[in-house]
Amino acid sequence: MEINELTERAHKIRTAYHNLEIKQDGKPWSAEQDALAFLTDAGLVGRLVMAQQGSWPSENTEFSLDYKIAESIWWLSALADANEIDLEAALTDFLRSREQHLD
Repeated sequence: MEINELTERAHKIRTAYHNLEIKQDGKPWSAEQDALAFLTDAGLVGRLVMAQQGSWPSENTEFSLDYKIAESIWWLSALADANEIDLEAALTDFLRSREQHLD
């Protein structure tokens, strides 16, 4: 999948969730709430990696590691969108900077 497709699909899904949040809470989640949701999922990624490596109990795990990594990428795309960040440009700039740093 190309980054632009990810961004478009992620935006549509986030918009649908905003509509659900409006029905439930009377307003959509803020960018801060989205960031906290991302951090929760990022923490679960850590726990699932630990479980996969045998240093954390793996029973009663509701989600798989690949699912939570993908969900974290989705959250990052949503956060970039909410903050008017071009995800593809940001990734390109970051990778270029790291490559130059390591040369």
